Amino acid sequence: MKPENKVAVVTGSAGGLGKAIAERLAIDGFNIVIQDINNDLLLETEKEFKEKRYNVLAFRSDVSKKKEQEELVNFAVAEFKKLDVFVNNAGVDAVTPFLEIDEEQLNKLFNINVFGTVYGTQAAANQFIKQKTKGKVINACSIAGHESYEMLGTYSATKHAVRSYTQVAAKELAKYKINVNAYCPGVAKTKMWDRIDEEMVKYDDNLEPGDAFEEFSSAIKLGRYQEPKDVSNLVSFLASEDSDYITGQSILTDGGLVYR
Repeated sequence: MKPENKVAVVTGSAGGLGKAIAERLAIDGFNIVIQDINNDLLLETEKEFKEKRYNVLAFRSDVSKKKEQEELVNFAVAEFKKLDVFVNNAGVDAVTPFLEIDEEQLNKLFNINVFGTVYGTQAAANQFIKQKTKGKVINACSIAGHESYEMLGTYSATKHAVRSYTQVAAKELAKYKINVNAYCPGVAKTKMWDRIDEEMVKYDDNLEPGDAFEEFSSAIKLGRYQEPKDVSNLVSFLASEDSDYITGQSILTDGGLVYR
C-alpha cells in the first residue's frame, strides 16, 4: 500500500545518498520536501524530480541552526498540512591525522552532523506531538558510528554521537509513538568517498589515487561497493509501517564490513 498522503522531509538531499533517499520515498508515494544548503543544486534536483512527476518542494536552509530546522518543518506542514517522516541525512566528513584536528574542523562537523540531527529530531518530534500522530525520525549514522577509523577521527566521533542520540530520543519519545532509528552506510562510490580517497593520498606516500577506496571496499564480504539504492531501500523500510516495532536501532547496511 502506497502512502500517497504521507509527508517526508529529507535533509541534505540535493545530491548523493540524500537525493537517492528522497527519490525512493517519492516513488513510495510520499510528498517530499528536499532540503540542502546548496541552493543551485537543490533547485536542479527539484526541477528533475518534478519532471518525473514527483510531488516535491525544495527548501534551502542550514541544518546546524535550530531555528532553520524548525522553519523547515513549518514549511513542510504549511505546504502539505502535516509531517510523517523526517530524515536527518545532511552530513559532512573530514580526513585528518588526530594530531592535526583543529577547532574549525570540530565545530563544522559537530555543528552539522550532531547539532543538525538533534535540532531536526526536536523539530520533527514537536510537530508529531502537536499533530497527535505517530511519526518516524530516521538519522544518518555510518559504519563510523560503530567503528572508529584512523584519519576519520572527528567524523567517527560525530557518528558515534548520532547513534547515542538516536537511542536516547527513541527511549524518550516512544510514549508519543515516535520511532527513531538510523541507517549506517558503508563504502559507496559517492563524492564524499572521492574526497576521502583524495585526502588519504595526501597523508600516505604509498597510496595512489583510488587505493584507499579499493582497500576499504575490498573487505566487503558481498563483493561490491555500496550503491545508493542499498541505503534508500533501508530508509524506505524504516519510513514504512512495516518498521513500526523497531526503534532505537542504528542498522548497518554495508555489505558485510562491520559486524555488531
